[in-house]
Amino acid sequence: MTATQPNNPLHGITLEQILNALQAHYGWEELGRQIDIRCFTHDPSVASSLKFLRRTPWARERVESLYVYMVRRNNGGPV
Repeated sequence: MTATQPNNPLHGITLEQILNALQAHYGWEELGRQIDIRCFTHDPSVASSLKFLRRTPWARERVESLYVYMVRRNNGGPV
């Protein structure tokens, strides 16, 4: 098995990097509209969001999915 995963946009990216990229691209307000979770809509911060996302698999999956969508959309890949 090889160490590279060219078709996996999440390979080598931390949850914090994903969250920072989404926050920079969408902002907290739009991020809260895209994914309706309290850590994005009420007094949002990277630290509180990371804590919640690490404990909540369904929310983390939604965040990762939105990140993949954002990357593919910005790079002209399939949506």
